Amino acid sequence: MADLGTGGTRMTGEEGTKDVRAGSAAVWTFKLTSGSPHAVMKFDVSTGPDKDDAPEWNVTLLDAAGEEVWCNYRAKSEKEIDLPGNKPKEFRLEVICPKGARYGDEVSIKIMTTSQDGMSTLRFGAVARQSIMVLKTQMDQEKSVADSLMSKAQLGEKDIYAVFSPPGLRGYVFVEGMNTDRLREKTRDIKKARSFVDGETNIDEIGHYLIPVSAVIGIVEGDLVELINGPFKGEIARVQQIDQSKEEITVELIEAMVPIPVTVKGDSVRVIEKEK
Repeated sequence: MADLGTGGTRMTGEEGTKDVRAGSAAVWTFKLTSGSPHAVMKFDVSTGPDKDDAPEWNVTLLDAAGEEVWCNYRAKSEKEIDLPGNKPKEFRLEVICPKGARYGDEVSIKIMTTSQDGMSTLRFGAVARQSIMVLKTQMDQEKSVADSLMSKAQLGEKDIYAVFSPPGLRGYVFVEGMNTDRLREKTRDIKKARSFVDGETNIDEIGHYLIPVSAVIGIVEGDLVELINGPFKGEIARVQQIDQSKEEITVELIEAMVPIPVTVKGDSVRVIEKEK
């Protein structure tokens, strides 16, 4: 949105609406120029979509040195600003999303600056969005951790939206939710879970895991595999035949007294040694 101004007073720079995660900040920078030595900034902060039930957002205006100029918690709705002649004065607007924010909670900020030299307005907005975090797990316990976490997701605050354990990705599970602190709390007593990777990921980075992949890709006849579920769980076997259309493999148990072919789904085995 362009600056709305009259006279020689101008605010120029970033504005508009940004997505922000619970507990993190959206930041904009802009400059104020005026021929007047003083100006008054008026702030209008509104929250939604349900104004009566919306969480409190922290809105702070800082100068170029990082000093607080105005904050919605500690000041009135307007602030007098000293200006350095015709030189631009730099500001940074910082909006922190509440940790208890729900998906779609939003805040709108309008800053209107007036002086003897004219008037200028900028508008900003932030919308709460979910986080996608990467949880480390004990190797080959990804599904167990995902199942445990989904069970806990039904208890208390519904702040876990999805848990994703892609086939073939060992030692990691993707967790989607709003409050990263509560995501960490809900994994603390899951024995096979380790810790979250620092930072967040996004749907673009994990999109390739969402494309269905055949369970028998990467398996060839002669591979040595371990059966990871079913009545022969834990047994070691040699791959004898692969049915690509049914995503099944026929294996022969290594330690069986009588070699009997067993047909299992491709996702029921883990390759432990490739055919040489």
